Amino acid sequence: MKSRAQSLRETNQRLRSWLEQMSAKCGRRRPATPADIAELLSELLSIGVKLRSAAIPPQGIDLDLDRELDCYRQNIEQLREVLPSIQGQLLSERARIESQRARMESAADWARASRQTIQ
Repeated sequence: MKSRAQSLRETNQRLRSWLEQMSAKCGRRRPATPADIAELLSELLSIGVKLRSAAIPPQGIDLDLDRELDCYRQNIEQLREVLPSIQGQLLSERARIESQRARMESAADWARASRQTIQ
């Protein structure tokens, strides 16, 4: 069975990877996908359960765990900084999709009206 420090180390690696991917996507103006968000949420919930499963020893007792907890805090702080830009991208994408949907509905209405005029 993995120690909490090992589980947290693996989570930190995945979080860093995810944050790097999101930073790259932010630069390219591609929003996070639902799968990206689901993966992140799953990771955070999973490690949250593991961290709450037993009391965390006072700082200085388990130096490996202390190091990983510090890294985890840094990752969460970085995530907090990235989330507003992801939200903005998702809102922009939703507006773009709504605009496209409205155009498609308008084209469908025009096609129906044209069909009625021809008959």
